[in-house]
Amino acid sequence: MTAMTPGSNLPLTAPRVAVDVAAPVRLDVSGLLLGANGKVRSDDDFIFYNQPAGPGVTYRSGGGTAPDAILVDTGGLPAGIERIVVTASPDAAGQTFQGIEPTATVRDADSGAVIATFTPPQLATETALVVVEIYQRNGAWKVRAVGQGYANGLAGIATDFGVSVDEEPAAPAAPVAPPAHTPPPAHTAQTLPSFTPPPMPPAPPVDPRVAAGAPAAPAPAGKINLDKGRVSLQKNQTVSLVKGGRPLLSQVKMGLGWEPAYRGKDIDLDASVIAYGPQRNHLDSCYFGKLTILGGAVRHSGDNLTGEGAGDDEVITVDLGRLPADATGLVFTVNSFSGQKFTEVAKAYCRLMDAATGEELVRFDLTSAEPQTGVMMAKLIKQFSGEWEMTAMGEFVKSRTVRGMVKPAAQAL
Repeated sequence: MTAMTPGSNLPLTAPRVAVDVAAPVRLDVSGLLLGANGKVRSDDDFIFYNQPAGPGVTYRSGGGTAPDAILVDTGGLPAGIERIVVTASPDAAGQTFQGIEPTATVRDADSGAVIATFTPPQLATETALVVVEIYQRNGAWKVRAVGQGYANGLAGIATDFGVSVDEEPAAPAAPVAPPAHTPPPAHTAQTLPSFTPPPMPPAPPVDPRVAAGAPAAPAPAGKINLDKGRVSLQKNQTVSLVKGGRPLLSQVKMGLGWEPAYRGKDIDLDASVIAYGPQRNHLDSCYFGKLTILGGAVRHSGDNLTGEGAGDDEVITVDLGRLPADATGLVFTVNSFSGQKFTEVAKAYCRLMDAATGEELVRFDLTSAEPQTGVMMAKLIKQFSGEWEMTAMGEFVKSRTVRGMVKPAAQAL
């Protein structure tokens, strides 16, 4: 048996496996069959207590006395299905995972032998989790520990992976007791999934790397999208880089700008981007001394020594479609190489643009400052659905160069 850590993977030693998810409280456990595009083919690929059977995947209730489980028969999966995502959420509406961290146990479904276990660390505002995934790589099936958290419940996970979520009308004035949560009889297996999202807590969706160990920071609002056009972010807000339900063009530009110090002195700030793998491992850094990384997928415009002039001072272009598969996190930083503190910098900002059209998509203005020489402005994180999200950071660090930003940026993922 192997105790897995976030992002780790193992080959499956059995063609039929069961993944049970246990916690101190009752959980709803579900499975989603995903194709190469990271989406379900239809709502029939969402396997849960109200639709307990699908091709190669079965939901098994623990009856309240044992953990619920998802059984996967890799030999019985349809052609084109490359991943089975196993999710969990507390049965009580709105309850978070804080203090009730779940443990997934992967077993040989025939012998019951334990293959691996995984407990996502340091959970907080999450009300739903992608716990593990069973996936195919080069013809072989493997299991990966995920631990991606959501603060908008199972509905948030389902929507991310393409499942239609039915919204019910507002409740009548008189309180109505909810029906008891019991597994349905076998004849309901053909019922299409239909559920109402639990009430959202006043917190944003949890960054996938928060579930990997970094403490969650409070935010003023939840995840938003680009459907209504340009977005101005506040610190800790997250925006999904999707417009009209479709991913944006894969090439984006991050423009970073600032004005000279208030006392009129020139200030030499340096914009950089640090690339990380799924286990927060440092892949490379792009800055004025290394203008191209990751095979040309990330390019830097060059150094601006003063901050003079209108518009962006330094621009970093990222071809998301050309990034290596193991590049899942990018942190954009600014450092004061000349040693001046950010309390002496005026109007620092970052903005994300469509590289093809130049359209500004997202903007984050640094409205507060600390007497430090480095700041993490924003991060781009690749979700397990394949989509990218940008989160405004505004976290200050004592470092005049990008080298000193690598460790704190990893901890912030």
